[in-house]
Amino acid sequence: MPDSADMTFTTADIDESANVPLYQQIYDLLRAKIMDGTLALNDRLPAEQELTQALGVSRITVKRAMNELAVAGLVRRQRGIGTVVIYDVAAPTVKGSFETMIDGLTRMGVETEVQLLDCTVGTASPAIAEALELRSKVTSVQRIVRLRRLDGEPFSYLVTYIPYDVADGYDEAQLATESLIKLLEQAGHAPVEAEQTITATSAEPAVAENLGVAPGSPLLRIHRIMRDASGRPVQDITAHYRADRFEYHMRLNRSNAAETDWTTEK
Repeated sequence: MPDSADMTFTTADIDESANVPLYQQIYDLLRAKIMDGTLALNDRLPAEQELTQALGVSRITVKRAMNELAVAGLVRRQRGIGTVVIYDVAAPTVKGSFETMIDGLTRMGVETEVQLLDCTVGTASPAIAEALELRSKVTSVQRIVRLRRLDGEPFSYLVTYIPYDVADGYDEAQLATESLIKLLEQAGHAPVEAEQTITATSAEPAVAENLGVAPGSPLLRIHRIMRDASGRPVQDITAHYRADRFEYHMRLNRSNAAETDWTTEK
């Protein structure tokens, strides 16, 4: 059983006169201790009853704060054990960049471990057929589901569609060891251009299970279509990243102070 963290809480840790709800204050208090390492990976948080008495709040308030921590992917609540920290503040974070996206993706393929979860060939849905500009009667695609880990910790869940004739340029065994960028290059369709959309979403059960977070946890969702030198779409990929393991960095500048528009720094 995980060890219970040795720490003391008092009524001075929260402010009942503040505009911030009490459950949010407790959530922020515990989250801060997780993020600064005071509550470390596998530590067990104080019991709900203990926090209720120490902070002078209702048990419902404490329970909601604990549940919010679980939804955020910071703790796991388990009957008979309690609430345990599952976030490792010491684990590395992957950084992506708009300016060097292709190079960054290539490095990511080299620096992380990949697990092939599924690989099938079938007829593309209308949406995938349109995204990959499959105009002919034959719209077969390879669907690839993979999980990436960094230092043994899962951080991305990826679902990829590739035109079947392009996928014919590599074998399934390579999907478990090589980056898709490298495999597309091998197939003669090296990506040189990409269009992507970044959104926030919540983890669906299947995705949450693979990423090791609670269902409903916040994730970064990136949908990307990659094209080769001829302009042909050769990959449609939807990636879900753990918000605590991946961040996107972009630097903006203005050529002179009078301008109101900001541009990406190359």
